[in-house]
Amino acid sequence: MPDFRLPDLGEGLTEAEVLSWMVRVGDTVRVDQPVVEVETAKASVEVPVPFAGTVTALHAAPGTMVRVGAPLITVTPVEGLQEPGVVSGNVLIGYGTTTETRRRRGSRRAAAAVPRRGPVRVISPLVRRLARDGGLDLNTVAGTGPEGLIRRADVEQALARPVAAGERRVALRKTAAEKLSRSRREIPEATVWVDVDATEFLAARAVLNARDPERPVSLLGLLSRFALLGLQRHPELNARVERDEIVIPQHVHLGFAAQTERGLVVPVVRDAHRLATRALSAAMAGRTRAAREGTLAPADLTGGTFTVNNYGVFGVDGSAAIINHPEVAILGIGRIIDRPWVVDGQLTVRKVSQLTLAFDHRVCDGGAAGGFLRYVADCVESPLTALGDL
Repeated sequence: MPDFRLPDLGEGLTEAEVLSWMVRVGDTVRVDQPVVEVETAKASVEVPVPFAGTVTALHAAPGTMVRVGAPLITVTPVEGLQEPGVVSGNVLIGYGTTTETRRRRGSRRAAAAVPRRGPVRVISPLVRRLARDGGLDLNTVAGTGPEGLIRRADVEQALARPVAAGERRVALRKTAAEKLSRSRREIPEATVWVDVDATEFLAARAVLNARDPERPVSLLGLLSRFALLGLQRHPELNARVERDEIVIPQHVHLGFAAQTERGLVVPVVRDAHRLATRALSAAMAGRTRAAREGTLAPADLTGGTFTVNNYGVFGVDGSAAIINHPEVAILGIGRIIDRPWVVDGQLTVRKVSQLTLAFDHRVCDGGAAGGFLRYVADCVESPLTALGDL
């Protein structure tokens, strides 16, 4: 009787809370049928089972925290139930098998679902985690959100315990802290930066959006398209280190930083190098909405090979960013403001920004990093430069 264990849900998460079971003991399940809804610090996720048979045990009750690798469900194989040609896909990334299998999920879920008693989730995963780590009973907290929804600020205020005049305590975001600390421990990073005249960059984006306002191009989306062109010239920046080897994939799974009420997350657009500028912007916008709603799937938060960030939304010029481990580089852009700039020997006012690249010095030297950054900067200053590589 095979046990299905809680898979790695990405972003360095080590545990999840069981929200509700979608099957009961005695039910029949098929390959990749969603069987349980769990909640992490990042999102609520439906987890599928990778084999077919009869459910003989559920190993965690709703509300229970389960560690990655611990048993979730036991299924006894049933002869003849396995569909010919259907083999479970990688349940750690994507949770799928074939296109046809994914199309059948809706009907399977409806057949196997267990009626729920009351709402499953009205509070974000991070808020619940903060309260649990702080030993706070959410029933004692008055929410200030819509219809009394308890927000992060409500929990932080309830957890605040003055220890001295002007001081208070709030729970540490453990998952983010562990991942950032690991990056600093393992990666000998260096940072290069350059000021750029972004006047033509903004003008090009304005023209694109005026011509097709239904499919807008974001500032970060346009910068990302230039970065993808730069990675074609310097693929070593789209890599990872495994033991004593540098692994350079053929694809670019582009991560981008998104600020949400749950904290900073890095959604991933898979095969971003295959997307045109509008499609890339749309994909990034869709994942940003999902991140803020807490509905990102684990596959949307894992597998990135290069990350971009817009520091300008915080009103800052730049940042010596921490690389998103196990990637080897991160590109950022600061705020775009009016500054004096010399054009053709004459002093004038232009829209100026700063591009920053943090990179793993084990993987490339300053020449490669500088070459990549200069190419992206040239595209920003003269978007026509990119046409030759599109």
